Amino acid sequence: MSASPHPHEDLLAHLTRTTPLGPGEAARVIAEVLAYFSENTEEYVRRRHGELQARGLTNERIFARLGAELVARRVAAPELSTRQLRRIVYG
Repeated sequence: MSASPHPHEDLLAHLTRTTPLGPGEAARVIAEVLAYFSENTEEYVRRRHGELQARGLTNERIFARLGAELVARRVAAPELSTRQLRRIVYG
């Protein structure tokens, strides 16, 4: 009985061919990247707000940065106002 192929076999082959990663490491990198980009907008905003707040940034700077980051995401979120971002974080 053979193991089922990796769902992103072509990407896995590309990474093992073009980087020093072995198949197991490449599979973990793929899983991490997919998990990162599977976050919805609200999850992303909450996570990043916490990270940036832990670095000592003020909300004014955090919300400006979040607005810029959201536009640059692979699947861009709709443009959100500071008020909308604040509501995601604080309810």
